[in-house]
Amino acid sequence: MSTNIPLAERMRPKSLDGFIGQEHLVGEKAILRNMINSGSIASLILWGPPGVGKTTLARIIARKMDRSFFALSAVHSGVKDVREAIDKAKKQQFFDKPNPILFIDEIHRFSKSQQDSLLGAVEQGIITLIGATTENPSFEVISPLLSRCQIYILKPLETDELKSLISKALKQDAYLNRIPVIINENEAILRYSGGDARKLYNILELVINAELSNNEDAKKIRINNKIVQSRIQENIAMYDKNGEQHYDIISAFIKSIRGSDPNAAVYWLARMVEGGEDPAFIARRLVILASEDIGLANPNALLLATNCFQAVKLIGWPESRIILSEAAIYLANSPKSNSAYTAINEAQEQVKKTGDLAVPLHIRNAPTKLMKEIGYGDNYKYAHSYTQNFIEQEFLPDELINTSFYEPQDNIREKEARLRLRDLWKKKYKY
Repeated sequence: MSTNIPLAERMRPKSLDGFIGQEHLVGEKAILRNMINSGSIASLILWGPPGVGKTTLARIIARKMDRSFFALSAVHSGVKDVREAIDKAKKQQFFDKPNPILFIDEIHRFSKSQQDSLLGAVEQGIITLIGATTENPSFEVISPLLSRCQIYILKPLETDELKSLISKALKQDAYLNRIPVIINENEAILRYSGGDARKLYNILELVINAELSNNEDAKKIRINNKIVQSRIQENIAMYDKNGEQHYDIISAFIKSIRGSDPNAAVYWLARMVEGGEDPAFIARRLVILASEDIGLANPNALLLATNCFQAVKLIGWPESRIILSEAAIYLANSPKSNSAYTAINEAQEQVKKTGDLAVPLHIRNAPTKLMKEIGYGDNYKYAHSYTQNFIEQEFLPDELINTSFYEPQDNIREKEARLRLRDLWKKKYKY
């Protein structure tokens, strides 16, 4: 076994039985497994964080269904490469073979014209497209392509799944198990991996190789948290390759803005700028933050963040760094509220608990005579017909009368909202 092949590649499973994680997709009777076993699969996009099995799953699908497999990386490929792959797929149609699978890694990095070049082949069934992305497809994949693909969300690996991967590697990898490896503590390995199988294997291989090189005559190797931490600090550059610190730094950036520290926000922004981060990725996170962490304390924050996103798309690098800096500083300086975020979370929890409760008759739509006759819309009071454009009436299902999801927080704008709601809803809500 050549040790030049990374452990993550050596351990890549070749069948669903060896695939760890994503039970909601590939477990017994799960949707994707059923589709694969049926021998018929539609074009799809796998959306999830790094190292959770997107590429592996695409390869397993091709192998299981006996399809030719063409792989492109959106980082290194262009329209020409896409057309060449499609031309190869067309030639196979003459031999009554099933259409090949075209796998495109990081499909969100394809431009509109590059994505357009896929449409005809997908629509005509020349290829089955499998795209992999770490970004929300609704932001970065064009609508015509999205409409032709199923979206499947992959989750970060759980602790037990990561432990299974470690155990599997130590038992099955011919290079690692040439000497007994005993893991006395695994918390550091699990924490640094962050639910990423590739990163987990990189850490494991790094630590074991380092321990072996320091003690070539060892009969066994023991690994604990202290050893893992020291080895990672010595080789921290490993996590910069291909943007491994991508999620750590964006997390620091967001938390700095949430914590109202414009200086830290600009520092982490500069780290991303110097590291060549996609400016649209940063801008999207600012739009999310404007709603989640600032929200109703300063509704203008969402407007500014949205304009920032649009301007970054229009202007491009390097000038858009200034736009991002302005937005980050503004958001950091804004008062904070997560009331909109908590309100929708609580409302969704209530929906999960109570299910599809009936809409009260008086606020139902009544487009037909029959609906009017059975009471749809009866006694509905049109707010604009009353003083202050308000009249107290019930809008929630009977089972949820007087339930409150939105709680105004302690900032100027929401204090005003609290007073207004208290004045309007004298009996219903206790604001």
